[in-house]
Amino acid sequence: MLKIEALERLIHELTRLPGIGPKTAQRLAYHILKSPAEYGQRLSTALLDLRAQVQMCHECFNFTDQNSCYYCLDPHRQHDSLCIVEEPSDIASIEKSQGFRGRYHVLHGAISPLDGVGPDQLKVRELIRRIEEKMDTSQPIREVIFALDSDLEGDTTVLYISRLLQGKGLKLSRIAQGIPIGSDIDYIDDRTINRALLNRTEL
Repeated sequence: MLKIEALERLIHELTRLPGIGPKTAQRLAYHILKSPAEYGQRLSTALLDLRAQVQMCHECFNFTDQNSCYYCLDPHRQHDSLCIVEEPSDIASIEKSQGFRGRYHVLHGAISPLDGVGPDQLKVRELIRRIEEKMDTSQPIREVIFALDSDLEGDTTVLYISRLLQGKGLKLSRIAQGIPIGSDIDYIDDRTINRALLNRTEL
């Protein structure tokens, strides 16, 4: 079968996106190819604009098109509570819950020695510096909430950072982990049940 180099290259690049397998990438590539030329141009322009205009917030490292992101600029958010997340997309999930009104700090990953990701590849130093710089101000950070994934990398990252923050007079906590609301316990894996038991609440 004669291969079209440009098409194969697009399919290959699409497969590098999270959650996109070869078949999905092929469908997307053919959809783009069959669409009017204007669509391909708009898509290309949108990607180029994304790279050119979006940057990291200088304080929390969320994505923004300004020096500071929407959440850092919001004067109504609490200054004494800081939620640590792995990725900028995690902020959107937390905001949908409407259960947190403090500030954020994005690590841009989690510690994973097997993948060659250590603390130096994350925004850990910036986090420590941010907390220390606010200690003697009128708006110190008093509580740090870890909202990281419940996996080995997330656990390792929480342990590492919590040790760095010990002795700084901070309240350290991690979002509850366990059985989701509305779930059938028969279908819950052993590790999740174990976490649910460890994090049980008193009635």
